[in-house]
Amino acid sequence: MRDLHLVGIPVDLRQLHHWGVCRSLTCNGYLDEGLALHHVLDECFGRAVLQPFRLMVPHERRQGKVFAYAALDSVALDQTARAVATPDLLEVIDLDKMQSVPRPASAWREGQRLGFDLRIRSVVRLAKPIKHEGKHFRQGAEVDAWLSHVLAGGTADREALYLDWLDARLDGAAKLERQASKMAQFRRSTAVRSRRMTEGPEVVIHGTLSVRDSGAFFGKLTQGVGRHRAYGYGMILLRPPQGSC
Repeated sequence: MRDLHLVGIPVDLRQLHHWGVCRSLTCNGYLDEGLALHHVLDECFGRAVLQPFRLMVPHERRQGKVFAYAALDSVALDQTARAVATPDLLEVIDLDKMQSVPRPASAWREGQRLGFDLRIRSVVRLAKPIKHEGKHFRQGAEVDAWLSHVLAGGTADREALYLDWLDARLDGAAKLERQASKMAQFRRSTAVRSRRMTEGPEVVIHGTLSVRDSGAFFGKLTQGVGRHRAYGYGMILLRPPQGSC
């Protein structure tokens, strides 16, 4: 089982946008920050070395921080980046303030309760084509999990549906504590994939889980949850256990 470290690196949002524009990553004038960071991290540290990741930006600030899980600590990552990164990349991220803390597999045990903060792209693929309110959804189309539920005749509200979605994707590694978990944020956001703009649900869930299988849980931390994990979604940021919502 590989080592795991939680890595934090300051990010200059203005420089990230400038870099993304210079690299022609925009679509119709729009820059997907997750896409841009995906490229920045890959070019500095290697393909998928820092993944999953999460960009955290205080309200109306130009400075943020990207958190990620990696098999390497900050010393090894710093050595790699300084050997290969171009000057424009080093204006986006601040290597001098990069930090890491180990997250060994031995830290997790069955029954352990952990709080979490998770940003997800809560989508599913349709098993068959569906027509709804004049719109045609092809088989295999990626749609909001809640919309798929409604199209199938379901009546659950968004929060309950998204918590169900998450619990299913924990896949026995951990059990979601529903009374201590909630949808903290929901919005529709635009992503750029293959130079095309797509809209979808962006959901932040704050909650508590209990570890069921320590090895599988370590794998969930390493791999992330759900789709679009390479673009800033699905990283399980751990917190102290939460009280009832």
